[in-house]
Amino acid sequence: MYPFSPDLLKNKVIIVTGGGTGLGLAMSETFADLGAKLAWCGRRSEVLEQSAHKFAAKGVEVFYQSCDVRDAVQVASFVEAVTAHFGQIDILVNNAAGNFISPTEKLSPRAVDAVLNIVLHGTFYMTLEVGKRWIERKETGTMLNIVTTYASSDSGSGYVVPSAAAKAGVLALTRSLAVEWAPYGIRQVAIAPGPFPTEGAGSRLTPTPGLEQKLIDRVPLKRAGNKEELGALAAFLISDYAGYINGEVVTIDGGEWLQGAGQFNGLVELTEEEWNALSKTTRKG
Repeated sequence: MYPFSPDLLKNKVIIVTGGGTGLGLAMSETFADLGAKLAWCGRRSEVLEQSAHKFAAKGVEVFYQSCDVRDAVQVASFVEAVTAHFGQIDILVNNAAGNFISPTEKLSPRAVDAVLNIVLHGTFYMTLEVGKRWIERKETGTMLNIVTTYASSDSGSGYVVPSAAAKAGVLALTRSLAVEWAPYGIRQVAIAPGPFPTEGAGSRLTPTPGLEQKLIDRVPLKRAGNKEELGALAAFLISDYAGYINGEVVTIDGGEWLQGAGQFNGLVELTEEEWNALSKTTRKG
């Protein structure tokens, strides 16, 4: 089980964007086990409902609302609804993301926007909406952003360039607001995960077993991460025990970062034919 008291997050109201699937769902499971109250947003209401029903079966209430984080009006409506339902917001986890592999020269402006609008604009909109409320109400809080190991300014990664650019922006947002909003009692932290298999991301980033194994082989520990490891780290960083950690990005990747920058740079070995085949596969995902 977790190396924490079971009431570590008791009665904390936590917004998790994209909470109904993938890493957001994995972290939410840990938060719920530790006593948190959850609020999810996502574009697909049916997915949110299905996941919320599973939590309800375990006695965990989840408030959810369809919301596209790319739309500032929808973001404001969601945050207002969460506040009305729970009466407060204590923690924001900016997890919603979009990504896919592609040679950069093959990207259309629409493809670029699809990633930047979710990752960078969506994170910024949600951060602003929640942060303004906290400041106006003289409330404190913590924001956790999910970035990547290739978001650092001295790294980047080929073949996921829109994601690298957007996540670098989120990293800059994290560190900038760690200073600017600290006087209000608002803390900023981030996690940079390495390979953590999820159904949605897997279909777009590692659509074939061979490609998935290639990425795992880059990790010195020779395995992917599991959801309990990520959940435990996230729970600690948003807890009161991490109250003096501000503006820090914690990497959890089995040592992949030390192996060499650019998680997807090894895709340079793929042939044109392989890229064409992968492109058809990821579009299906």
